[in-house]
Amino acid sequence: MAAITRAEDLKQTLETKILSGELLPGTRLDEQGLAHQFNISRTPVREALRQLGSSGLVDMRSRQTPIVAIITVQKLIQMFEVMAELEGLCARLATRRITSQQRSQLLRSQDDLKESLKTDEPMRFYEVNREFHEVIYEAASSEFLAEQTRNLRNRVSPYRRHVTAQPGRMIATIAEHQAVIDAMSIGDSDAAATAMRRHVNLLGDSLADLIAHLPSDMIEGTIGR
Repeated sequence: MAAITRAEDLKQTLETKILSGELLPGTRLDEQGLAHQFNISRTPVREALRQLGSSGLVDMRSRQTPIVAIITVQKLIQMFEVMAELEGLCARLATRRITSQQRSQLLRSQDDLKESLKTDEPMRFYEVNREFHEVIYEAASSEFLAEQTRNLRNRVSPYRRHVTAQPGRMIATIAEHQAVIDAMSIGDSDAAATAMRRHVNLLGDSLADLIAHLPSDMIEGTIGR
């Protein structure tokens, strides 16, 4: 039981470091080094890495040291496409099911985003943006949908941080969120879903800008390869 607890604790610690960008895609996760760093045996380390591998955050390579998962360009595009559809569905359901308290939380998050823009805090902006989307997931009142959407969002989290840092992206995010809020406020679930899909999906110049800004060791392949 103690080994399971240590494995879960380590899994949560490493997951937090990956999602926060402290451990970037491609970072080696050596079992022995982690065991020494966290003063635990290799058994819970191995289990923690196995769980992270199952969630797609870690690449468990045969006979090689595990690494924080690197996503190919093609797969990254596909993941953003699927995430846009999932988030659009969340917005559609949330429009019909959102409570007054959740609506207030959504508006507060939007105000916090504007404040983060004023103070030029991209990483604070990123976290508040995540909170905005979490309110939408909760308001959709579908635990399974929220789980699937959150899991996919976590997998592309290191890449989304680079989206936030792109010039003009924070301003665009606020406008795109407002379109979702406006549609939800009048009960137009179709418009809310469309606005959310447009907000999440990366197309054209936005996609090209993201790929151009990514460090070469964070991504594999090129479009068309």
